[in-house]
Amino acid sequence: MKKLFNGRFALLFSFITTYLIASFILRFVLYVSSFSNMDFSIISFVKIFGLGLFFDLGTAIFFVLTYSVYLLLLPSKLTGSILDKIVSFFIIILQLWIGIFATFSEFTFWDEFKTRFNFIAVDYLIYTYEVVENINQTYPIPLIVAFIIALIVGILLTYKKFGVFQNTFSTKTRLKNRAAYIAPLLIVAFVYIKFIKNSQAEWSSNLYESELSKNGVYSFFAAFRSNELDYNTFYATLPEQEAYQVIKKELIQPNEQYTNDIVDNIRRKVTSENNLNNPNIIMVTIESFSADFLERFGNKEQITPFYDSLANHSIFFTNMFATGTRTVRGMEALTLCVPPTPGNSIVRRPDNDNIFSIASVLKQRNYDLKFIYGGDGYFDNMNNFFGGQGFDIVDRYRGNPLSDNIKTTRYAIEDQDVSYENAWGICDEDIYKQSLKYADIQAKNNKPFFQFIMTTSNHKPYTFPENRIDLAPGNRESAVKYTDYALKQFINTARSKEWFTNTIFIIVADHCASSAGKWEINIDKHHIPAIVYNFNNEAKEVNKLVSQIDLMPTVFGLLKWDYETEFYGKDIFKMQPNEERAVIGNYRTLGLLKNNVFTEINDRKKIMQYKYENDTMSETQERNSDLEKLTLSYYQTASERFKNGKMKQK
Repeated sequence: MKKLFNGRFALLFSFITTYLIASFILRFVLYVSSFSNMDFSIISFVKIFGLGLFFDLGTAIFFVLTYSVYLLLLPSKLTGSILDKIVSFFIIILQLWIGIFATFSEFTFWDEFKTRFNFIAVDYLIYTYEVVENINQTYPIPLIVAFIIALIVGILLTYKKFGVFQNTFSTKTRLKNRAAYIAPLLIVAFVYIKFIKNSQAEWSSNLYESELSKNGVYSFFAAFRSNELDYNTFYATLPEQEAYQVIKKELIQPNEQYTNDIVDNIRRKVTSENNLNNPNIIMVTIESFSADFLERFGNKEQITPFYDSLANHSIFFTNMFATGTRTVRGMEALTLCVPPTPGNSIVRRPDNDNIFSIASVLKQRNYDLKFIYGGDGYFDNMNNFFGGQGFDIVDRYRGNPLSDNIKTTRYAIEDQDVSYENAWGICDEDIYKQSLKYADIQAKNNKPFFQFIMTTSNHKPYTFPENRIDLAPGNRESAVKYTDYALKQFINTARSKEWFTNTIFIIVADHCASSAGKWEINIDKHHIPAIVYNFNNEAKEVNKLVSQIDLMPTVFGLLKWDYETEFYGKDIFKMQPNEERAVIGNYRTLGLLKNNVFTEINDRKKIMQYKYENDTMSETQERNSDLEKLTLSYYQTASERFKNGKMKQK
């Protein structure tokens, strides 16, 4: 055994072996924890662990490339020098640290998202303050660091026991012999980079099986390399003229007409019988607020008593679906009223200012617009997006400036206005106090106002002020109950204000608490509640199948406003039964739910159709070509419009 692990290059192969063992253990633990979500078979088991080993090996080789190149270029006269020893052990320990830390991180990432590292992990790497603070407030970091250090020491001692370090710094190897060791590693690494795509691990229609076949680190860098997806390159398409013909027929409603006959023009003139006054509008967007938290949808834990009661006195949309699984997707849908184009949300993309949005309609009516967020709106590019549409910014400013081309007013939430704060921002009670503060100011100015409030308390680490509810902080259920408590305090305080009678409250989720499940898109994990409260004292349930993109066009319809629109969202109350549909997507996979059929398209130019009944999906035997074309037209035209600047205000 010692002869096998003798010499300088033993370190490379020892690390590769160590990494493969650790990756196998990680995959096996995740496999066991997810077993109930898979249909076991010997073939699937072999595929998961066989493909997994293949991607683990490629990742392990990438890990040792730095040290491999160092060994290849190291002059023989420096072998065994102090510098050589320092560099060697620094690289070895750093590789072990990263490998172990990544392995532990995957457990927590899987627990929350039920996937290996993906574009979410890439995004988190950019916003270090929130992520580091969240980790620090959620996990015992000192213990984890101590455990990782102990593991590294243990691994190095094991290497020593098996003779890995024997003759490591005393053997001088000729350049050609070093090249003979290193060249195969470089060639294999090149093959992986050039020819092996992370999507090749996605062999199963069961999400868990495909994700378990991947390597987390490999997936992370694959997501980093493909953080933007060009629709025409990766997705099935229709001829452009046909795509626009289909979508224009889909979007038009009885009180609308197109402003001209140009093929790619979707601007319509919306007319109403009469126009109401301009009431104040407060949109409360609640973090991770799933429909199944509500008693109305079967929850027995009584964690949303106020929202449940408020819904009974509101226009309550019971069959609404979030377009995505992240906050920026909810923001995109609620403000731009467009389907979720592939890749990053438009909120996070460059050149996303001055887009036709709800702000375009509101500004024509002289509304004061404010985006109110309890954290630093630099996160996920929120401030630049909202500022670029004309919103003033109210946030927890930490010194991150807006882009130079964004001209707006920014109001910092001061320390004296904060009673409680965690990694993601101030507690919901405090953010609502900011809303009340600016509502009072605008009411005195006799100017109608629109507020987009983004809450943060219903987010890991799930902490909030003490003595508010009868549950201890630290878990999702208690955070939901606190969220409901804070909302109650806000609405009750607002009722005492003079401006209340002339104010509409829209209370909706940005996305669900979890999107994990067997399928790439789990439709039931997109079901969210939405209410319009205090509109002419109306109270009714609306059971039509709709999306977040339809909420604001419906509010404008309730107000009977005349305006021009380029929204993909529609007035729900003017929808005919055959018009009901929901657009649902994630980073790469997009879909349309209509008539109990879910049409799914992905970045491998595939189109699939499933029957969706009783929260379960089964692949259809016969394909509906009309639904395929409709799905493609939604996403293809929206992607084309943003890419070519057609969403910009004219």
